[in-house]
Amino acid sequence: MVREWDPRTASSAEIESLLDAVNAGLATDQPEDPQWQNSSLREYLTEVMPGARRISWVAQDDPTEDGQPGPILGHIHVLLLGNMGVVEVLVHPRARRRGLGRELMITAARRTYQEGFSALGAEVVGDTPAVAFFEALGFAKEYIETRSVLRLPTVDWSALGGMAESAAPGYRLEFHPGSPPDELIEPYARAKAETRDIDDGDLNLRPSSHDPQQLRDSLACLNNRGMKPYIVLAIHEASGEVAGLTEVVVPAQRPTRADQYDTIVTRAHVGQGIDRAIKARMLLELRTAEPNLTEVQTWNAQVNEPMLKVNAELGFQPDRDWLEYGVDVAELVHRLDANPR
Repeated sequence: MVREWDPRTASSAEIESLLDAVNAGLATDQPEDPQWQNSSLREYLTEVMPGARRISWVAQDDPTEDGQPGPILGHIHVLLLGNMGVVEVLVHPRARRRGLGRELMITAARRTYQEGFSALGAEVVGDTPAVAFFEALGFAKEYIETRSVLRLPTVDWSALGGMAESAAPGYRLEFHPGSPPDELIEPYARAKAETRDIDDGDLNLRPSSHDPQQLRDSLACLNNRGMKPYIVLAIHEASGEVAGLTEVVVPAQRPTRADQYDTIVTRAHVGQGIDRAIKARMLLELRTAEPNLTEVQTWNAQVNEPMLKVNAELGFQPDRDWLEYGVDVAELVHRLDANPR
């Protein structure tokens, strides 16, 4: 049975059942990834940025013999933001190849179309069954990133300390857990805005904020979802401007592996060794701030050779391709309605 599902009002048993499905999928498709925990999982599924909406559905097995609800076998949600929807779908490994994923997808696609959105995007992990699933539905591959993973027990911390001091003179590195002070929010947003007009094919399925209020909202949303942000800024001392930045989030749901998001050096300050220095400083700070952390993962476009080189110097190892797929919603709905199986 597929039904609309609200994680805000879902029972604790349903949240646990969804967690079981998530971890079963990870164990099958990405066994090298850490299992998820129930810490702030409800908040992770609920909180969104102002102006965005997330709509969710679950598929449950038949009730048990004593009348209790059956376990969750599938879950899909669509995040409606900007001019597109972003879909994420999960089917428990023991319920695959029965058409359940297709049923979940047509439910979400119809709703996205009814809400007036014309495009649907999906982030797909390479070398998993999800690739064939989305391609069979008519999604087109639009963008490829490489995920790289750094295993902290392998780090040469002495060498890393030298890298953290390797930026050119005239720059000051600052570490800010949670959020930078308010007086730095505007220059922080200006630095991030430099990436806004770069058209490299990225569908921007992970929203990035480029103005001060959106940035405040984004940091608050991360904290509310149980995803603690850490930021390192490179300040150009002569101007007070943010010349570079890197962001890491440590999710309560899997606290042993952190996500490194944007690493940016503004055009006026490229070539000053900032990128390597801020990423090294971040790792040194995380070693103290998050003692249970064992890994950091990051994503980079395959054409971004300078950042891939920096990652290699720090010890990151390429792991998997991360693929962005897109589809016209009206065409998807028509195709699925015409071929329900």
